[in-house]
Formats: sequence, C-alpha cells, structure tokens
Amino acid sequence: MTRVSPEFRDEVQAVWPVSADAKLKEVASLEGHVLLKKLRDALEYLKGRLAGRNKEDVERAISMVEALAVKLTQKEGELIQEKFEVKKLVNFLKQASEDAKKLVNQEKSFACAEIESARAVVQRIGEALEEQEKNQSSGKQQEMEGLIEEVQEARRIKLMHQPRKVVDMEHELRELRLQIREKCTISLQLQNELAMSMKNEENGSRFYELNGAENLGSILRIQTCSDEAVELGKCANKCVYAPEPIDLGRVLQADIGSNGLKVVISQMNGRNYSSHSSHFFHIGKTKIKLSRGWITKGRESYSKTMQLCGFRGGGNLAAKSLFWQSRKGQSFVLVFESERERNGALILARKYASDSNVLLAGPDDDALL
Repeated sequence: MTRVSPEFRDEVQAVWPVSADAKLKEVASLEGHVLLKKLRDALEYLKGRLAGRNKEDVERAISMVEALAVKLTQKEGELIQEKFEVKKLVNFLKQASEDAKKLVNQEKSFACAEIESARAVVQRIGEALEEQEKNQSSGKQQEMEGLIEEVQEARRIKLMHQPRKVVDMEHELRELRLQIREKCTISLQLQNELAMSMKNEENGSRFYELNGAENLGSILRIQTCSDEAVELGKCANKCVYAPEPIDLGRVLQADIGSNGLKVVISQMNGRNYSSHSSHFFHIGKTKIKLSRGWITKGRESYSKTMQLCGFRGGGNLAAKSLFWQSRKGQSFVLVFESERERNGALILARKYASDSNVLLAGPDDDALL
C-alpha cells in the first residue's frame, strides 16, 4: 500500500507533458488558420488581377488552400477530443491518488493500533513474570545454597576416607530432597489456590462460568459460580411454557473469545517456507487473519477471490494441512496441530463465509461455484 500513492503521482506527472503538448498544438492550429486566411485573401486579390492560365493556377491554389483549411479543422476536432481525454485522465488519476492516500493512512492507523495493543500485552506479561520470579527466586536460592554446601561437605569427607560419615550425609541429602519435593508440591498447591482465589475475585460480579476442555470441537458446560445465580436446571430449555418460569424475561448469553489456532506455514505462494515458527490463524465472522506476534502475514475479508480447502498434495502432514488463498497472488499452506483442528477451522470459516454470501472452495472446485 505504501507504494500506491507514489505510483499514482508518477502517472499524474507523466500526463502533464501530454497536456502541455496539446496546448502547443492548439496554439499552432490557431496560427495555421490565420496564415491560411491571409494566403487565401492574397490569392483572391491576385485572381482579380490576373487572367487566362495564370488565373486558373490561382484558382487551383485557392482550392488547395481551402482543402488545407478543411484538414486543419479536422485536426482541431481531433485536438479537442484529445484535450478532453487528457483532462479526464488527469482527473481520474488525481482521484485515484487521493483514494490511495486515504487507504495508506487507514492501514497505518490500523497497524499503529495493533502495535500499541501488542506492546501493552507484552509489557503486562513481562511485569507478571518478573514479579513471579522475584517471589520464587529468594526461597529457592537459599535452598540451593544449602544443598551446595552439603554436597561440598560430602565430597570433602569422601576425600578424607570417612565412609561412615559419607553414608550419614547421603541419608541427610535424601531427606533434604524429600523435603524439597514436599515444599515444591505445597508451593504448587498454594499457587493454584492463589490463582483460583484471584479468579473468584475477578468473577465476583459474574453468576456463571464455562467449564470443559479448551479444545476445538469440545463441549463446554455453563455452571453457576455464585450463590445468587439461578440454577439452569430450573429454567426453560425449550420454546414452550416452563412449569416455574423464574427465567421469564431473561436471556443467558455466553461469549467465547479465542486468539486463534496455532499453525505452521509450510508453503507460501507455492514455495516452501523456510521458517517453522508458530503462527496464529484467526477465523472471524467477517475476515480471516494470519499473524505471528505483531507481524500480520495476511488479513482479508470474505470475498469471491478467497479460496479455502484441505491441502491436496502428498506427504504425512496432508491430513493436518490446509490451503488458503487470501487474495490473488497470495496463498499459504498451513499445518495444524491435529486433524480435528484443521477440520474445525474449515467448517467454521465456511459457515462465516456463507453468512456473508460467499462460498469458500478450492482452486479446482469450479463445479461447486
């Protein structure tokens, strides 16, 4: 997009010499009419003063001048048409340049917003990790120093040929290892309880929560997380009158957010992709996006030029691969973590595309279209 506006400016600048040339032709045409009129007047004057063969030559010259005037008039018509086309082309290129500038500014604003959002998320994650490391490093460092001292003492005793004391130290080391394992287990339990308590504090104003495996295609269950919440079993679950309509006039809505599916790019524009880093393939209601961190590889709305289907090549990963053409000239072969995620992504994308009156198919599925 950043090259669109300069290209249009170059085309507009290329049109100006054409316009200037048309103006020069117009001036030359006017001068030609004046010269032909003067020449015709001079020949008419000679015609009145000559006779015989000379008079016939003058009449022939007058007819030639009139023919030249007719041709010059035709050239003027062509010049007017050319001038109109040049003006039309200049106006079109100016409008296209303005539209390109608007698109560039819009894309820049979108990119800046995404960068700022990603920076804020990374900063929050970094602060949380630093705080967690500070809390855990102090206790673990003391325990490690104690273990190092015990090991050094055991080695020193072994060098002094005191096997009995070495055995005693080994027993103490075993006991210390057991104590460390118990402390690690207790620490993990405390961390889980802390996470649950923080989650309960965050969900203090919520009455329900979703429970279940966070995998594509899994079944999630809505459960109450507050004593004030109404049990879902007592509410109507069909479009009929409930025996105890305590949910009358209420609607329960659950919103599920997703950052996208983890994929690896196998091919890009028909060529093997060297990097095997993880990307996120996000399927939205209006568009599909492929990104890695702050970098967006592809982002397009559902359209007739978009293609999406299972990968039709060979190999062991074909069942987990997907072909996606975001637009003409840009295509990807993506490898998912499982066949289930690949199939779920296809179903979800085709459902959202059909809501936008678009049928997603492969490059050889012309019969379906």
